[in-house]
Amino acid sequence: MTGDELLQRYRAGQRTFSGVNLCGANLERANLRGIYLRDARLRWANLRGADLRLADLTGVSLTGANLTGANLRWACLVEADLRGALVAEEQLSRAATLKGATLPDGKVHE
Repeated sequence: MTGDELLQRYRAGQRTFSGVNLCGANLERANLRGIYLRDARLRWANLRGADLRLADLTGVSLTGANLTGANLRWACLVEADLRGALVAEEQLSRAATLKGATLPDGKVHE
């Protein structure tokens, strides 16, 4: 699936995209509030400035993704892989939960 296809489906009302492969997708400034991306692959994706409030990102691979300025308020990042992701600690502190997530520095959040 491409980033454009995901955005088109999202705008049409679809919210569940479990396991999709969006590696390298450009989703800059995208409104993805409340999206369900459990176990999706978003390695090296551009999510700069994206609205990910209330998103379920459980088990998502965000390795190397650009999350600069993304709104992660109340997002679920349980067991997400954020190794090497561009994301501020302040952004992560607003997430609903990070239990078991691998943080950008490689440490696992307890």
